[in-house]
This record gives sequence, structure tokens and C-alpha cells, in this order.
Amino acid sequence: MRRRRYRKPKVKNVKGYWIAQYRDLGGTKRKKSLGPVKTTRKSDAEARLATILEPINSRRDEPSPDMKFGPFVRQIYLPFYRRKWKKSTTETNEDRVGRHLLAEFEERPLGSFSRGRDELQDLLDRKAKAGLGFSTIAHLRWDLRQIFRMAVTEQYLDRNPAELLFIPREARRGETRRMTLEEVRQMLSVLGLRERVIAGLGVLAGMRPGEIFALTRSRAQSEFANIQQRVYRGEIDTPKTFKSRRLAALGVGLLDWIRQWMEMLPDSGPDGWLFPSERGTTPVAKDNCWRRHFLPQLKAVGLGGSTSKCCGGLILRCWTTLELIPK
Repeated sequence: MRRRRYRKPKVKNVKGYWIAQYRDLGGTKRKKSLGPVKTTRKSDAEARLATILEPINSRRDEPSPDMKFGPFVRQIYLPFYRRKWKKSTTETNEDRVGRHLLAEFEERPLGSFSRGRDELQDLLDRKAKAGLGFSTIAHLRWDLRQIFRMAVTEQYLDRNPAELLFIPREARRGETRRMTLEEVRQMLSVLGLRERVIAGLGVLAGMRPGEIFALTRSRAQSEFANIQQRVYRGEIDTPKTFKSRRLAALGVGLLDWIRQWMEMLPDSGPDGWLFPSERGTTPVAKDNCWRRHFLPQLKAVGLGGSTSKCCGGLILRCWTTLELIPK
């Protein structure tokens, strides 16, 4: 194993704050504020930095099972997998791991889990009995498997204590709410043209919200919607998975709605957004569109409460075909 240079805790006074600069295990430069100079002694700031650098310096030589769970996850596991995950996946995974795993095992040495299969299963059992949903528990099992699999690969452990974990029978499964054909008809009858096109792309073309709002004119002018990008919190990115790059079929009725809507758009260029915001330079925000234009109309016909969970994300599911939708 290549020997790493020991990092001494050094801090600098930058505009009245103790600032530390260092490189993490992935080689990325990091900057950390350790407190204001007026209220924090330099020795205290250096002690805080030493705590941050502890898991980094501990890997100068052979990995030790004394490495604690929290530093391992923050300094080794997460930095590595951030390079693979999309922003949305990173935010979700880090929140879940921090809330359920780091809060539980922050100070535990990795070596203390060497025979901890039952302990980890007990954690999942407790989460299920506390009412945590099936999906979240399934993801926690996946998190534990991957974290400890990496610990084995990095030679902190000899075996993976999470390999045989299972989802408890008590895990609560939420019932998937699907709109009925009559509800879909009712919804489309009260929506304006733009919202009808959005709903049609979700119901009939099976598109995700981020894919719908990232469409440009040129990608929706034929019999297929050419899905090559998505928008997430205002940022344009590639679709969720490689297979998500696809052509989504658009039926005759939906194409008529799209053409009518395009005629009303001020930007007639091929790169203009199909659903532009008021500024016109960015796509409309999904949540604003739902809250301002979908929800009031659906509530007026009694659909806002019973269907808000299934179509609040603007992925409107139903067992239907275009021929069954009124033109």
C-alpha cells in the first residue's frame, strides 16, 4: 500500500477566522472554517482540525479496524461514491445515511462490527417497528451492505457483517394510488392547455417530471419525445440512468396538444424550452407549476386530496391509452 504523507494540523487567520486547508483521501482540496479568532484559541482550532485529519492520517500505513464508522463513511465511502452518483442521488443518500446510520454508529470502530450481523439486523427491525417505510429500510440495507463491502475491500475488515441482512416483515408498504380512467378524464377536462400537455407526457408517454420540463421544441416536434436530458432543481443534467435516454412515443391526441401549445410560445427556435419560465431562459419549476396551476384546478373537482400523492410529483399513472382520452 502506498504510504501517505502525514498531514499536520495547520490553521491560518483569514479575515478574522481560523481557516484550514487540506486534501481529503480522494485528493480533493478542502477548506474548513474552525471558528472566529476573537472567540476561538488557535490551539482549539488546531485540535478541531486534528480531529478532521485523524481518519486521513490513520491511513498512512496499514488500515486498522480501529477506524471509526463515522470518519470512514465521511472521509472514504462518501467521497468515493459522490464521483458516481448524480446530485439528486447524492443528496438523498447522504441524508438517509446521516439520519439513520451515522446517528447510530458515529463513534463505533469498524472492528466492533466484525460479528455484528444480528446487531445490524436489529437496527432494521427497530426501524420497521417504528413505522419507517419499506423503501427506506430497503435502501438502508443497501447502504450497510455497500459501506461494509468497501470496508472489506479496503482491508479494514475481513468479512462483511451486512451481507445477509434482509428487510423485516414488519416493514410498512405504502399502497400505490393509481388514478382511474374517469379521474384522468376529469383531470384533463379542467386543466389548461399547458398543464394538459404536461399531464399527457406523464400519463401517456411515461416521462419523469425532470424529463418533461427539460424538453426543448426540437425534442418534441416529431412522433416521439427525444429524451436526452433532465432538469433537477434548476440544473440541466443527463437522464437518471443510461437506459433513460430514449424515444417516448407521442400519440395523435397528445401531438395535437403539443402543436397547439408550441404555436403560443414566444421562442420559436429549436432550442427554446417547451415549458419556459416567465423569464423564458429557463424551464418552469416543477413545484411551482404543480402548486399554482395543477393543485387549484384539481381541488376544485375533488381530486386534489385523493390524488395529490400519486400526481403531486407530476408523474401521473393510470392504466389507459390515448384512444380513451377525450380530444
